[in-house]
Amino acid sequence: MQWWNDLSSWLASSASRPTVFSAVVLFIAVLAAGLLAAWIANLAIKRLVAQRDREAKAAAIAALVDAATEASVWNSLTPQEQVLADRAVGQADIVVRLLPIRGSDVAANWAAHQLHELKRASATFGYQLDPAVVEFRDRLLEWQRHPGRTRRQFQNDLARWRTQRQEPEQAAVDQQDSWVAEQHQQRYQGSVTIAGEGDSTETADTAPTVTLQGDQLR
Repeated sequence: MQWWNDLSSWLASSASRPTVFSAVVLFIAVLAAGLLAAWIANLAIKRLVAQRDREAKAAAIAALVDAATEASVWNSLTPQEQVLADRAVGQADIVVRLLPIRGSDVAANWAAHQLHELKRASATFGYQLDPAVVEFRDRLLEWQRHPGRTRRQFQNDLARWRTQRQEPEQAAVDQQDSWVAEQHQQRYQGSVTIAGEGDSTETADTAPTVTLQGDQLR
């Protein structure tokens, strides 16, 4: 206990005050430097994560806009091109849904509906699709800038479309879509004649799979 008494006596003396003051200042400086470094590192990490989120969102929006351009001429694409386009749309849809943004699933549902409408409208001759593609692009860009406000607009659109889908005319629309898909299949359907022994031939159907609505392959 002697050393503790000596330490207590030294701390209570006036000679130890400069040393104690310097030690306290050094401790506070080290603590403040550590807290400042942790704060700066936290800001840097948040900025990096936010930048990656913006890049992912921009890439997904660019893929959806490109898909809208292809959907506007969907009826003129080959079945192989339609499959590749649907795969790109599916990947962009997943990226949008996985974004850490509130309402990203609503935006993905809205984009999927609009892409389906563009595909269906591409079979209508004389329909001006350029304004529809531009509107699709502008709405997604607006969602990127103001996700909260645009989310409510997307929800209103989805609710209105669900109400319209309950109308009796929807059955006629579905029949028209099926007829267009059949016509598209017949256009690109072909066969390969394989020569056999003698004069006999064998015909192999090489018709590719036809893409109908959205990501459904038939």
